[in-house]
Amino acid sequence: MRWLIAASLMLFVAPPFAQAAQTDSIKAIKAVGHEGNGNVPALAAVAELQKSSTAADLPALLDAFAGASPLAANYLRNVVEAVADRETAAGHSLPADKLRAVIFDTKLDPRARRLAYEVLLKVDSNVSSEIIPQLLLDPSPEFRRDAVQQLIDRAETIDDKQQKLATFRKAMQGATDEDQVKELAKGIRSLGDDVSLVQHFGFLTDWEIIGPFNNRGLVGFAETYPPEKKIDLDATLEGQLGEVKWDEITTGDEFGVLDIAKTISPYKGAVMYLTTTFDSPATRDVQFRFGTPNAWKIWVNGQYLFGRDEYHRGMAIDQYTVPATLKQGQNVILVKLCQNEQTEDWAQRYQLQFRVSDASGVAVHSAASNRQAAALPQNSQKNLTAQTGGTR
Repeated sequence: MRWLIAASLMLFVAPPFAQAAQTDSIKAIKAVGHEGNGNVPALAAVAELQKSSTAADLPALLDAFAGASPLAANYLRNVVEAVADRETAAGHSLPADKLRAVIFDTKLDPRARRLAYEVLLKVDSNVSSEIIPQLLLDPSPEFRRDAVQQLIDRAETIDDKQQKLATFRKAMQGATDEDQVKELAKGIRSLGDDVSLVQHFGFLTDWEIIGPFNNRGLVGFAETYPPEKKIDLDATLEGQLGEVKWDEITTGDEFGVLDIAKTISPYKGAVMYLTTTFDSPATRDVQFRFGTPNAWKIWVNGQYLFGRDEYHRGMAIDQYTVPATLKQGQNVILVKLCQNEQTEDWAQRYQLQFRVSDASGVAVHSAASNRQAAALPQNSQKNLTAQTGGTR
């Protein structure tokens, strides 16, 4: 009898010990640092979790992705895949309902959500047609891309013009990747309809510009010129070639590219400043996504965000992504663009393409157009200022 009681107690207390060991292993994996710091205990923890975990542990392992570094996430991925493969090979069922719950929980780490989907897809090929169509507007770009592609593929099988157009239009709602957007725009236009890529991506096309200021010998990036201290659209400033004033610059380019060299002048060894206002209906976090072949710095409402002192590394949609917080109402965006003195043909581009999006890449639009903002009374528009206290 005493033996039976002891055995029962051992069975009762074993699960907490096992759970504690799993927690410790996950902590060891997530503690891995730069330059291999913590790698030895992390690898030991990976081996232990691969050996001891079961299919029932998969949701907890996926939860552990929250806050994990890329290396730690890769280790956790190895654990999840090894456990899922072993359990499947042994004929054990995976917790499909719980894995589906992970996929649809947008608060969870997108890497864990995607892995849950991939694990399920290995054992059920119908998962793709069942789940992906529901994720067209998902915050995960990877899921949205799959959903958009399914609609593109479906549209190609439709003969009815209106149904085909409606399918393209639906796909466009979730599309943020340049290649898919271009393909959808081409399909929509081939059916006699049109689409504004400026509107879809949310490119900012109307700005005020001033310059040039000096960047001979590449001194301009570090130099603090007057627009960094105060934006006064009525001001006359001393520039590189004499007095300079703010002037409008706009673009009709389908992809919102502002071409300073062609619109104003192909200045060399020069700094130009561009500013615009963005009307936000509420305080919110956004991303400034932009492309330029030039060195740059960026501010919002006088707060310096980031900069990169590099030239002619190409230019692409969403080449750079800078997190920003918009306040309710008008927000002043300031961009500093530096052009060097290289004379090669490929070094002559002086351009900017700029948009505002949420974290998933979906466009965030100003509540009022830039032109409307520029037309506000003098006391609310012309004297907008941005105090930076210099660059950092």
